[in-house]
Amino acid sequence: MPIFSRRVRGWAVTLAALAGLAVPGTAEATPAASRAFVALSDVAPSILQDIRYATDHNFVGRRIDGYLEPTCLLTRQAAEGLRKAQARLLRQGYTLKVYDCYRPQRAVDHFVRWAKDLADEKMKAEFYPDVAKDRLFADGYIAAKSGHSRGSTMDLTLVALPPRFQRPYLPGEPLKPCYAPQHQRFPDNMVDMGTGFDCFDPLAHTDNPAITGVAQRNRQLLKNTMTAAGFHNLPEEWWHYTLDAEPFPDTYFDFPVSRCSVR
Repeated sequence: MPIFSRRVRGWAVTLAALAGLAVPGTAEATPAASRAFVALSDVAPSILQDIRYATDHNFVGRRIDGYLEPTCLLTRQAAEGLRKAQARLLRQGYTLKVYDCYRPQRAVDHFVRWAKDLADEKMKAEFYPDVAKDRLFADGYIAAKSGHSRGSTMDLTLVALPPRFQRPYLPGEPLKPCYAPQHQRFPDNMVDMGTGFDCFDPLAHTDNPAITGVAQRNRQLLKNTMTAAGFHNLPEEWWHYTLDAEPFPDTYFDFPVSRCSVR
C-alpha cells in the first residue's frame, strides 16, 4: 500500500477514535464510542424497562454477553424520539416498556454462537416452538449484525396504566409457547399483542392477518405512535423499531450495556 494511502487511513481512524465513533462497518470496543449515547431513564424516566438479555428470560436462557446492567442505552436522538412517543401514550392511558435497546456486538456474537449449538434448546418451548434451531439463520431470526448495535433501534411494547404487577421469571419453570393466548403464556404485564416478545413465529409479523381484534388494535396503536415520533417498524417483529434518521446507520458499537458507559 502506498505510504500516502496508509497515512490517510491512519488519520481517518484517529479522527474516528477522537470523535468516539467506530470505523463504519466495524464494532467499536472503546468506551469513548458511547459519548453520543444516553441512558433512557435520564431522558424519559416514566418508560418502563424489562431488559430481557440482562436476565435468564430470553431465547438463550442466560444473561447475554455485554449486558452488565439491566438498563436501556440509546443514541440521544432515539431517546428523545421515545420521550415524544411516551408523552402521546400517557395521555391515552398507556406507557411504553422497552425490552432491549442498544445491543453490543459481543451480544450479537453470543447469539450466533448459541444458534450454532444445536443441542442447546432449553428455551425452545417458549420462544421458537415451531422452528427448527438449524433454520434460525436461514429464516432470518439470527444474524451476524444487528441494527441494535447502531444505537437507535429498540424492542418495546405497550402497558396499560397503572401497570399490573409482573412476577419475575423463575429459571426452570414450565414454558408456554409465545403465541399461546395471553392468559396462558408468561404473565408479562403488557397489553395483548398477539404474541410474547421475541416470538420466532410468523404470528409475530406486525400485520399478520391472523392477529385480529384487541391484539391487532394494540399493534396498530404502537405502530402509529412510533411512526408519528419518527420511527419505522421491522415488519417481521411487532416490537422492533428504528429511528428514521439514525445518526450511525453504518456503525456497529461494542461497549457494554452499563450506565458507566455513558457517563
